[in-house]
Amino acid sequence: MEKLDHSDLLKLKRWNTPTIYNGWEQVTSHDHCKEGFNLEPCTDYMPQIGPMAGYAVTVKIQPGNPEHIEANPNAWSEYRKYLASIDGPKIVVVQDMDKPRCFGSFWGEVNSNIHKALGCVGTITDGAIRDVDEMTNAGFKAIARQTCVSHAAVYPVKWDCPVEVFGRKIQPGQLIHADKHGFLAIPDEDQQGLLEASVFMDSNECETTIAAARNTSGMSKEEILKTLDQACAKFGDNVKEKFGGRGEW
Repeated sequence: MEKLDHSDLLKLKRWNTPTIYNGWEQVTSHDHCKEGFNLEPCTDYMPQIGPMAGYAVTVKIQPGNPEHIEANPNAWSEYRKYLASIDGPKIVVVQDMDKPRCFGSFWGEVNSNIHKALGCVGTITDGAIRDVDEMTNAGFKAIARQTCVSHAAVYPVKWDCPVEVFGRKIQPGQLIHADKHGFLAIPDEDQQGLLEASVFMDSNECETTIAAARNTSGMSKEEILKTLDQACAKFGDNVKEKFGGRGEW
C-alpha cells in the first residue's frame, strides 16, 4: 500500500472530517452509509487543535487486570520499539478491553509526550484520558470515551493488531481523519483520490447550493424555491460529471 505524501496529509488536515467523508463517498466502492466512520458517540477533548490525519498504530489495553504486567514485563519497551519502527504521522488507536467500565487511562501528560516524541499526533481510544490540559499543551489530540483520574494497571497487552473502537474495526496502517465530529478510517484503495475528491465536493457546494442559499435577498418564496431546486440539480450534475455516480442530493 502506497501511503500519501506528508504534504497531502497536511492538505487533508485543512478540511473537517465531514468534508473528507463527502469526498470519500464518491471514490469508494464500500458502503458509505454504514462503513468507515464511528458508529458510537465519541468526544474530541481538544477541538481547538483542529483535525488530525495520520496512519493507525494499534494497541489493546486492560487497566483493570494487573496480571498483564507480570505476563510481559518488557511490554512497554517492546511497544515503544513498534511505534518507533513506523513512519509518522501516526494516530494511536487504543481498544480498552475493560469497557464499558473504566479503571484507568492509558493517556496522560507523560504518555502523550512520549508518543509525540515517537511521531504520533494523537489518539482515538474507547477508554479514558486524563491530564487533559497537559495533553493539550503537548499538542497531542485525543478523541475518547471519557476522562478519569486513575492510570490503574495500564499496560500495552497487544499491539500491531486489528482493533475495534466506537463500533468501527481499524487495521494497523489504515489512514485516519478525525476531528470534533468523529473519525473516518479510509480503506487503503481509496487513499489516492481522496484529497482531490474532497476538495471538489467542497468547491461544488460553495459554487452551487451554498451560493444560491445565501443570495436570496428580495426574492419571493416561489423564486427562492426555484433557485434552490436549480442549484441542487446543478450540484448533482457536477458530481455525476466528475465521478459518474451518486449525483442525488
